[in-house]
Amino acid sequence: MPVIPQKLFLTKGVGRHREQLSSFELALRSASIAQYNLVHVSSILPPQCKVISRAQGIPHLVAGQIVYCVLCRTATNEPNRLISASVGLAIPQDRNQYGYLSEHMAFGESEKKAGDYAEDLAATMLATTLGLDFDVDQSYDEKKELWKISGKIVRSTNITQSARGDKNGLWTTVVSAAMFVTD
Repeated sequence: MPVIPQKLFLTKGVGRHREQLSSFELALRSASIAQYNLVHVSSILPPQCKVISRAQGIPHLVAGQIVYCVLCRTATNEPNRLISASVGLAIPQDRNQYGYLSEHMAFGESEKKAGDYAEDLAATMLATTLGLDFDVDQSYDEKKELWKISGKIVRSTNITQSARGDKNGLWTTVVSAAMFVTD
């Protein structure tokens, strides 16, 4: 029997600790997903998959459950280094068509820039699947307008967490995730 998620929620978090693994754990806790066994999957938003809030999604999950997700993480122990982790999402107008998710990890990019880039990646993957013509060198805003005009991409969004590395050199980890719910 195929496992096809019916719902998805986005979440993000940040953690700091002297141990890298512990900072990752704290970032997962901050995102409210540390209590699950996370299985990383690739970039497809299933047809008919509904995007819900984190508050709506968490009650569908049980501690210890295997949960499929698209997860992005970035870590540093360099003081004040700006890091970002972003997941972009592109949803087609025809909900019987699959959409795309993308991950983008960055150093030195603002939360907005990293988020826009991840969103652009997901929308570009969907646009090329749908056969839309566009110039890859166009600005994000120009491409977004083209997608609106084509009427084939209903919306794109992202979830992004950025942080500066701890000033005392503790490990800082940021995570962003799209969590699949398979009721």
